[in-house]
Amino acid sequence: MKIILSFLLFSTLLSCSKEKQVSSDNTSIESLTTADTIKNDTLKSNQPKEEIFKFVTELCDNRGYYDISKYSREEIEGVYKLWFELNDSLLDTPSVFNLNDLQEIRRDKDKILAKLDKDFAEKKALLQNLKVVNTPYWQNIKKLKYEELIQRYEMEKLQILAYSDPSVLLKSNICKVFSKALNSDDEQMVKEWRNLREQMSKQNADPERIMTDFNNHLNSPDKRDYAIIDLITFGWGNCANDKIPSPPHDEKMNNEFNSLFIKVDSDCDEP
Repeated sequence: MKIILSFLLFSTLLSCSKEKQVSSDNTSIESLTTADTIKNDTLKSNQPKEEIFKFVTELCDNRGYYDISKYSREEIEGVYKLWFELNDSLLDTPSVFNLNDLQEIRRDKDKILAKLDKDFAEKKALLQNLKVVNTPYWQNIKKLKYEELIQRYEMEKLQILAYSDPSVLLKSNICKVFSKALNSDDEQMVKEWRNLREQMSKQNADPERIMTDFNNHLNSPDKRDYAIIDLITFGWGNCANDKIPSPPHDEKMNNEFNSLFIKVDSDCDEP
């Protein structure tokens, strides 16, 4: 009887010991599983949440992958406008290179000015409301582009008016050598006109043609109109344009734009 009781007691103790060991093993496995789950969740949460922004450049169709936790689509689109779409001339006005152009801009002056005002108002509103990435670089580019628009509008407006009335240029404090020549007697006007043509000839592949045209125009009944064209278009206009600060579209800007993306895939045509 004692032997039986002893055996039963030993069996009970052995069973308890095994259950304790199994329970301990299960707890260890569950702990490891939980730790792995937390680790995987952490890794997933640290991975960037990507979206694709499609954009075009001169020769390429591009797909840029950006982190939506850093930038919104609206901000990326705004930067793209500054970087590419607004890189060309902000305002479009007629060029004047010959007598026909001069006659047209004089005839259609009011219509051209009305279109200029409309284009300016639209571009001004676009830039004012443009949302870009909140970094010092892109915020400054937006500011510079807005300032360029204001100055370019004033310049284009003055230039259009000047083809009909050169005296309006006297209101401007820039490029006075040309504004004074346009509002002086024939001798002084021809002097500056000749100087301008000589400078143009030095920068042209066919300098002889530049001076031949000048001499032909100088002996034309429309001499004064030819002088107005050259002294405004190539003289005052180019001079005033050079004085308008514009954010450089350089390698730094390209790098700043590309840095917004995790990667960019491009499909390009041959140049």
